Amino acid sequence: MTKATAQGSNGDGDALPLVARVFAELADGEFHSGEQLAETLGVTRSAVWKAVESLRQLGATLHAVQNKGYRLRSGSDALDSQRITNLLPPAARANVRIVETAWTVDSTNSVLLARPNPPYGSCDVLLAEYQTAGRGRRGRAWVAPPGGSICLSLCWSFREVPQDLGALGLVIGVCALRALRELGLEDTRLKWPNDIVVDRKKLGGILIELRAESAGPASVVIGIGLNVALGAAALEAIGEILGSAIDLVAAGLQQPSRNAVSAALITQFVQGLLLFEREGLRPFAEEWRDADALRGRQIDVHTMEGVARGLARGIDLHGALVLETPQGVRRFVSGDVTVRPVE
Repeated sequence: MTKATAQGSNGDGDALPLVARVFAELADGEFHSGEQLAETLGVTRSAVWKAVESLRQLGATLHAVQNKGYRLRSGSDALDSQRITNLLPPAARANVRIVETAWTVDSTNSVLLARPNPPYGSCDVLLAEYQTAGRGRRGRAWVAPPGGSICLSLCWSFREVPQDLGALGLVIGVCALRALRELGLEDTRLKWPNDIVVDRKKLGGILIELRAESAGPASVVIGIGLNVALGAAALEAIGEILGSAIDLVAAGLQQPSRNAVSAALITQFVQGLLLFEREGLRPFAEEWRDADALRGRQIDVHTMEGVARGLARGIDLHGALVLETPQGVRRFVSGDVTVRPVE
């Protein structure tokens, strides 16, 4: 049976710090006076002010208006493990051992990698409002201010290592698109190997990490970072690091609930992992090709051996990127891709 940690948890049973409690009060997007916050939380107005400044330092966009108080730029529901669990359909809930939310961790992937494997056919889920060392592929930083995004990791145990394990990131990309389309976002695409994009702007990224032990099932930790309601300033800052970025609000979802989005992602991940273990990439390949943001475009593929240039021709049956080059067709199972400007 699914277990959800209390919203007051900081991932290890400790009470949430004041900055997190202030964030939760402001998460409705309405103005709250310092006096009101102080009374509600049982602290001084000076303590509230310091907590608000801490939120700003973490990247949250707040407005302070005289005689009105403070408010977050965009209302964004605080992550709540019980709400997420209640939104899971029974079939998915049966395969989820625990849903946990934390105010801050170094990395949700790292936390789950340090824990014991869940039993075969089940998963543990961890979400955090803020990561001090959030990361994407190849150790890149992942920027996610409190309230503006979803930082979610899921640890899943297979009975044995699946044949197409190298293509799992593509499968998870398809599952993420299914979840977003259920929520009403139709124009999402996938950029090999691990990006979710809208209008060629990065909406999210996927990080898969394997932990196989000599005795026991193979376990994977699947991390997804998804921009929800960052605002123009944060999107611009992220764009300077990762290229053009977009969030769910800018993509057309009005007032997306992060708890509902998280539940939709978990549901699709569980369904997809069960199918992937039985049948590999095949049931997902056509859907991935339909969402391929690179197909037919001139690209550069950056690997440890150098840079290959050519025309993207989709993926093969095992999830490798197919590149048509002047020297012939090449296939890549890993690497970074940049799209060449049209000459």
